[in-house]
Amino acid sequence: ALPKPNMYQSLHTTVFGPGHQRIEIQIRTADMHAVAESGIAAHWRYKEGGSGGIDPKDAAQFAWLRQLMESQTELKDPAEFLESVKVDLFQDEVYVFTPKGDVRAFPRGATPIDFAYAIHTDLGNHCAAARVNGSVVPLNYRLRNGDLVEIMTNPERRPYKDWLDWVATSRARSRIRNHLRQLQRDKSLKLGRELLEKELQNAGVSMTRLEKATEETDKLHETFGVKSLEQLFVDIGYGKVKSGQVVDVLAPMEEGSDERRSLPPPSIREGRIEKFMRRVTGRSSHGILLNGVDDVLVRYTKCCNPLPGDEIVGFMTRGRGITVHRRDCAKAFEADPARRVDIKWDPKAKINRPVKLTVVTANRPGILATVGQTFHGLGINISEATCRASDDGRATNTFTFLCSDLSKLKDTVRHLKKIEGVVDVERV
Repeated sequence: ALPKPNMYQSLHTTVFGPGHQRIEIQIRTADMHAVAESGIAAHWRYKEGGSGGIDPKDAAQFAWLRQLMESQTELKDPAEFLESVKVDLFQDEVYVFTPKGDVRAFPRGATPIDFAYAIHTDLGNHCAAARVNGSVVPLNYRLRNGDLVEIMTNPERRPYKDWLDWVATSRARSRIRNHLRQLQRDKSLKLGRELLEKELQNAGVSMTRLEKATEETDKLHETFGVKSLEQLFVDIGYGKVKSGQVVDVLAPMEEGSDERRSLPPPSIREGRIEKFMRRVTGRSSHGILLNGVDDVLVRYTKCCNPLPGDEIVGFMTRGRGITVHRRDCAKAFEADPARRVDIKWDPKAKINRPVKLTVVTANRPGILATVGQTFHGLGINISEATCRASDDGRATNTFTFLCSDLSKLKDTVRHLKKIEGVVDVERV
């Protein structure tokens, strides 16, 4: 009988009696029964009359605890450690076979992913499929006693977050979490380096020079509490440190850097052709100021259609300049905070932005004409309109038109709500 990790040991077999009734039989020695009934603590004792050391038999039982501790070395969070320990204690187990015929014990509910990580971390990280008893099974298949398990790998395969819900062993859970953290760290490292490189280019500081300058890097390490530039990149990628804060520390090292840094990065500014065409055609600026500069590439989002007068926020987007959202837009909360920039409306710019209003009215003759006359009286030209009547005696009308600012829009809404038969007016 192979002992469990907690030294429980017993021969189990199941036979079929009359009427196909299953009968489970357990065979133990007296010592095995003592451990089964009283637990592993029944045999944790020191030799009597010896040198005071631990009995070799007891040392083997302590090995289970050492194995448990080793599986937790990658878990720094005490809550995660406690969760993993609970997984390893007081669980029924299943015994499965490797392709070489070796027996492996797992908690009941374990999956092929647990099996793969028990063999080797790389086998688990690249686990693509599993074959049990010669048949391909899903990775969330629950292992059973006597299963012959074979893992199929793919070098391109990586652990998924969903695997955490499938595994039953602390070893597999800790390895998966560690890999996911490393993957997120690598992404943050790349993003942080890109953001800082753009900011440094704007300030006239070379990234290569920064990486070689011991005095400057030491100052950054001390200021931001990091031990390396790599960790600084990671913190920028995570949003813990703003790339502009790093430049603020380095700015005094570069003569004239404050002036250069006040300008937006070249990658988000208008080119010479765009600027020339804007001046020739007499077109005003996009209406957005970034650090007091108006010749930036701007893209207004369609999700919230910001209008002069709205509180706004900008996000740097690769190849498209600054993306402008209303501050209360749901999409703005989903955007990467590390790419956020402070912007404001240009009070000198005269721009018209498309606005969409939904006007709910009573479904009666002449109501649409009255609404149209109100728009005409306010000097508003409707560019698009949709009308839909419902069975409850109401009609939903959506109008799209150009508007110069928020105050003009509020004035329009106020006039529409005064119309008899208008139930509600909302900005889309």
